[in-house]
Amino acid sequence: MPLSPSEKSLRGSIAAHYSWAKTEDRSARTAPGRQAQEERYLREADPEGVLDPQERARRAAHLKKAHMAKLALASAKARRLKAEARKAAS
Repeated sequence: MPLSPSEKSLRGSIAAHYSWAKTEDRSARTAPGRQAQEERYLREADPEGVLDPQERARRAAHLKKAHMAKLALASAKARRLKAEARKAAS
């Protein structure tokens, strides 16, 4: 019998918790992902590779801040909508 979406999510959470419990160096485990993200911002900031390294890094930092702000905005909107739904339900 196939799992429901909530069961699949719970199953994934359980596996993730076991995996992280066995991880000795969390920073080392996530380093490749952080490095790839930084490289992506650098490529977006200077696709042709013509800027000096300081300017490229400055622009990449702004791209990262913009991305994080966008995530924060989406999170705030989701929390607001959820609160409004709870209020309407009661």
